[in-house]
Amino acid sequence: MDVPFLLSEAQMRRIEPYFPLSHGIPRVDDRRIVSGIVYVIKHGLMWRDAPKGYGPHKTIYNRFIRWSKMGVFNRIFAELAGEAGEPDAIMIDATHLKAHRTAASLFKRGALPRRIGRTKGGLNSKLHAVCDGLGRPIILLLTEGQMSDHKGASMLLPNLPQAKVLIGDRGYDSDRFRNALTERGIVPCIPPVRHRKVPLPYDRQLYRKRHKIENVFARIKDWRRVATRYDRCAHTFMSAICIAATVCYWL
Repeated sequence: MDVPFLLSEAQMRRIEPYFPLSHGIPRVDDRRIVSGIVYVIKHGLMWRDAPKGYGPHKTIYNRFIRWSKMGVFNRIFAELAGEAGEPDAIMIDATHLKAHRTAASLFKRGALPRRIGRTKGGLNSKLHAVCDGLGRPIILLLTEGQMSDHKGASMLLPNLPQAKVLIGDRGYDSDRFRNALTERGIVPCIPPVRHRKVPLPYDRQLYRKRHKIENVFARIKDWRRVATRYDRCAHTFMSAICIAATVCYWL
């Protein structure tokens, strides 16, 4: 089988338990189809341009869309990330993802949410992430591009693991967020904003590790269909992000 990329048998054994059961006619080889999905997302190809070795491009596309609606790829990421256990330290940050014209052209139509917003940089989405002390993503959230870091953090707050410390940049410096972390027993390591009358202390040595979450965004954005959003629906784009994060960090 002439294909440029193929998931290993060990990698397939880790993700197969989360695949939906096949009803009726047996599915086309899961390893070949899922590898084709990964290849298309990483290189930003049109589905019809997928190498022939992966099989019919319609099969690859239909499998991706169907499993995205079922939340299969999101569940795989969440389950594999959860196997790492409770981290001692976590980091939080957000980044913008540019929406291609094919994704943004119909952003106001349809019943399904698109998570595309308008900012000074144009139409884009925003990816909020939490990673552990080793720089591995454990929580991902997709919102409209204009959503503030504070609001994204408040949405992530209920799902934060019980870590000892949270590292974030000064964009997350607010009394409300700090108090919410303290109530959960998490020490905030966040530099104060410049207009604070009484600057709050923070561990400068520990704060230097914040670059690890920036590395997470850089590595995920190496995947072309993540760096530039081609998908109109939020669930398919979020699936692409989860696939990239899973392959890069958890397989």
